[in-house]
Amino acid sequence: MARVSLPAAPDRPAKLVETPFDWTASRPASGPSAIGGGQVRVLGVDPGLTRCGVGVVEGRAGRSLTLVHVEVIRTPADDRLERRLLTLAGALDEAVAEHRPDVVVVERVFAQHNLRTVTGTAQVAGLALVAAARRGLPVELHTPSEVKAAITGSGRADKEQVTAMVTRILRLTEAPRPADAADALALAICQLWRGPGLARLAEAMAASNVRAGRAVRAGGLGR
Repeated sequence: MARVSLPAAPDRPAKLVETPFDWTASRPASGPSAIGGGQVRVLGVDPGLTRCGVGVVEGRAGRSLTLVHVEVIRTPADDRLERRLLTLAGALDEAVAEHRPDVVVVERVFAQHNLRTVTGTAQVAGLALVAAARRGLPVELHTPSEVKAAITGSGRADKEQVTAMVTRILRLTEAPRPADAADALALAICQLWRGPGLARLAEAMAASNVRAGRAVRAGGLGR
């Protein structure tokens, strides 16, 4: 696994980026709009304060998917919190600007026993949302169970099963490591496969709630 240490800017600490593979040659230089044919480019973020996975996948439901980019951004555990968040904010901004996704998908943070861990994860998830919002990009959130079910067929699959399926789906010659890289790619795949259906379900539920509310109000007026 190659490690690239980027020099620190005067106003930002250095970051360490793990690059399991070099996918630069396979990325279209002119961005997703050049592909056509209904292709969608999704940038997935597996948020974490120590390790933050970023994976970019392109394709559409029912067709083969293509890996565009994957990396894991690390920050030193002994560094100050604000410096770590600044590093991650800059790296996420760069990823969105460079890969120009159509949508950004982030793992939905859920309660854990370790409050410190979940707090850091939530902070990084917020940075990803802001990076997308700055460019007017839509953002989707998926729970780990939703992603596992979409990728493996089971919401209780372990990390090795998810990694194995990501490797198979994207037709990779070796598994993306560490697990944060595979998780980011799994988020992007989940959005490409299930995102449109989940969006339609949400719209249908919202419409149903509106109709129910109108019925209740109409019933009250009729009394």
